[in-house]
This record gives sequence, structure tokens and C-alpha cells, in this order.
Amino acid sequence: MSLVLVEDRDAVRHIVLDRPQKRNALSTAVVQQLGDALREAAATPSVRIVVLRGAGPMFSSGMDTADLGALAADPARLREWRASVLAIWNLCEEIAKPTIAQIHGACLGGAAELALACDLRVMAADAVLGLVETRIGLIPDVGGCSRLPALVGLGRAKELILASKLIDGTEAERIGLVNRVAPADELDATTAQLAGELLACAPLAVGLAKSVLNAAARPALAQTLEQEVAAQELCATSEDFNEGTRALAERRAPRFRAS
Repeated sequence: MSLVLVEDRDAVRHIVLDRPQKRNALSTAVVQQLGDALREAAATPSVRIVVLRGAGPMFSSGMDTADLGALAADPARLREWRASVLAIWNLCEEIAKPTIAQIHGACLGGAAELALACDLRVMAADAVLGLVETRIGLIPDVGGCSRLPALVGLGRAKELILASKLIDGTEAERIGLVNRVAPADELDATTAQLAGELLACAPLAVGLAKSVLNAAARPALAQTLEQEVAAQELCATSEDFNEGTRALAERRAPRFRAS
């Protein structure tokens, strides 16, 4: 079953999360198909830009709750599971072609970390974005803690992550989290305009500049990504996470105890 669609618009390849009945939740199968699509785009000479977007009313609600529930039952699997997801998210940053996240509706948790791994972000003004992991006793551990400070500064990154804060597209652009904001009905055209500006530049130079800029912005990325998973391993064995997942399943506010 295809959960990720591919659509070519001349030299721009759109990779579309296509699980709208589940709010494009990022299950293991979705992540694997997304990885396949990114690798194929990277290897196709006619593709110069990659756009990630979601089908239906939102970009994505984040990691699939079934996977999170399985981790709560077997925390020893965390490192292996997280590594498989992170490898796909990192592809957005590693391939020598610009990647653009086109965000509408909502972009939450692991999906927001996917958007952060892209080079550029275009967001609808009425969409919401948030790294909401602390609400269930976890931290953003597929690049969120490592990538967000370089975009918005340490203080704002702490506010967004520690408080699981949700922001709309207008605020996201104001603080530098997204590159462009547009009314929802103009989002596609705004992304196309940005892609056109990139296509006007030499592809080799664009790819090399992307690599150098990434290295300059996050010289210790590998180290902080390892710190993320080490911290997450502590979270995943905590009573906070057990309570957070129970509350999520029961659709209630969690009752965390003071540590």
C-alpha cells in the first residue's frame, strides 16, 4: 500500500505523505517509504528541488501513537527505532538538492523535526507547528533539540520545546522558524515561487553551499544528536512517559508528579 506519493512538476519533485485518514501520522511504513522516495529523488538527475507536503487537512500529526505505545512497553527498542527514523530525517539535510517543507494545517512532534531537517520551510498563516514531546514525558529526539536553536536562537528554542508551545505560521516566520508564510489558498504558489528562485541558480553551487552552511551552523550536530537519544532513553523508562502515554490514549491531561 502506497503511503507516500511522488509528483513531478518539471524539475521540482513533490513527495506527499498520503495517510490523511490518520492525519498523516508517521508510522514505520510511512517513514520507510519516505526514505525510499528521498533516496530516489537524490539519485534522479532531472530532479533539482524536493518539496515535502501532506495530503488532506494537515502536514502531519507526528509520530504514530501505536509506535509510541510500543516503545512505552519495550523501551529497550528506543535507540534502534530512533536511529531508523533519524536516518531518514537526515536525508533531507544531506542530499545535495534543496528540500522545502510545505506546511499546512498542523505539523507536530516528529513531523516538525522532519520540517526542521529540510533546508527551507513555507507555512500557511493559519497552520500550527509545535514540538510537543514534553507533554507526554519525552523530548524531541530526532533532531529537534539539535536543529531548532540554530534557526530561532537558544532562548526561543527553549520556550518552544520546554513548554511544548504551538505557534502559527505568522509567528513562525517572525522568529525565523519558517522562510515564508502565505494564506492557505496561496501556499502552493508561494512554494512554487521559492522553488523558481532556487532553480535560477547553478545546481552544483547550490548543493555545495548547502553542505558548507550546514556544517557552519551545526558543527557539533553528531554529538548533540547522540545526546538527544541518551536523554530520551532516560525519559522512556520514566513514570512520566508511562503517564503521558496513558493520558494520550485516554484523551486527558497527564498528571505528572514532581521529581
